[in-house]
Amino acid sequence: MRIEALYFAALVLPGLAYSDACSNVRIYSRDTWGARRPKSSRTFKNTPVDLFFVHHTAGSRCSDFDSCATQVRRIQNYHMDITRWSDIEYNFLVGEDGAVYEGRGWRNVGAHTSGYNSQSIGVAVMGNFMTTKPNTAGLNAVKNLIQCGVNLGHLTSTYRLYGHRYASTSSCPGDALYNEIQTWPHYSAVPLWKPV
Repeated sequence: MRIEALYFAALVLPGLAYSDACSNVRIYSRDTWGARRPKSSRTFKNTPVDLFFVHHTAGSRCSDFDSCATQVRRIQNYHMDITRWSDIEYNFLVGEDGAVYEGRGWRNVGAHTSGYNSQSIGVAVMGNFMTTKPNTAGLNAVKNLIQCGVNLGHLTSTYRLYGHRYASTSSCPGDALYNEIQTWPHYSAVPLWKPV
């Protein structure tokens, strides 16, 4: 019998436990989905960060723990073995099972948006969302993860939300998902300037 352990952190804010701050989001730890150890990691120098990037993986969709965990492992293997990154590129990944899968997490710099990784959190919704958007469970998981990051003090309350394409020549996070996030609070059309 498989036990799906939920990821809970110790006290992060005075008097506020992770479970209280993020009670509406289910986050599976790296150990739970079977992550490899990273080759190296780098923590954020300045927190909270004020940018949040939404991506899609442009691969297969998943709608239950087993298929999503398998997808996350495949993505990590690709990032580490083919692109030669130190770990999976995203801070978090989201499945249409309504769960979040910890990538590099809240404290480690990702490799998701060139030029902005040191000042942002990046989440990827698993699937290709050019013509259809993720289901309600997946969309709500992203929204709840963002609020969780604000509650825990990892993301500013005035954060700016972007689709990956806003900072690259990519079509990511897909037309349908990009159109969806433009309707969300904090979506930003403020131009991004690469840090010096």
